[in-house]
Amino acid sequence: MIAKLLTAATLGAMGGLPAPAQAEILGSDAQACAGGQGPAIRVNVAGLKDRTGRLKLELYPANDEDFLKDDRDLVKEGKFFRRVWADMPANGAVSLCIKAPRAGRYALLFTHDRDGKNKFNFWRDGAGFPSNEKLGRSRPKLAQAVIAVGGGVTTTTIRAQYMRGLNGFGPV
Repeated sequence: MIAKLLTAATLGAMGGLPAPAQAEILGSDAQACAGGQGPAIRVNVAGLKDRTGRLKLELYPANDEDFLKDDRDLVKEGKFFRRVWADMPANGAVSLCIKAPRAGRYALLFTHDRDGKNKFNFWRDGAGFPSNEKLGRSRPKLAQAVIAVGGGVTTTTIRAQYMRGLNGFGPV
């Protein structure tokens, strides 16, 4: 048994075992994460309901006043806002990238726009935040979305959640 483990470890170190599949990084900011340029956030998405529609990341200032505020209002007020869209890949792991203006705290929202209409449909579309807490039926709280971004690429995993009857949003 130990000999088999040592052999597998030796083969892995020598390149004899295949490396785990790396997800292609999606979105218009993909190069920032692929090249290790920062500050940026790489989001590995788990728990997608299906492979339809498009994926979106939105980055907001990390305060209650600006969290989930209309992007036109944020821009008009001279505040930071960034959005990245990506087409849903047919298969494989899903990873998206979004640039941040500088290291600091931000609020990050992921959505799965299943019908591709660019309007969130509570009954159909999915959403998620870095905390991965069950979203339920109430408006998400800032604390669920806050992420600390360093000077390089910060990686997080977000589990997509979808409406689950009267219990509100939850993982599939």
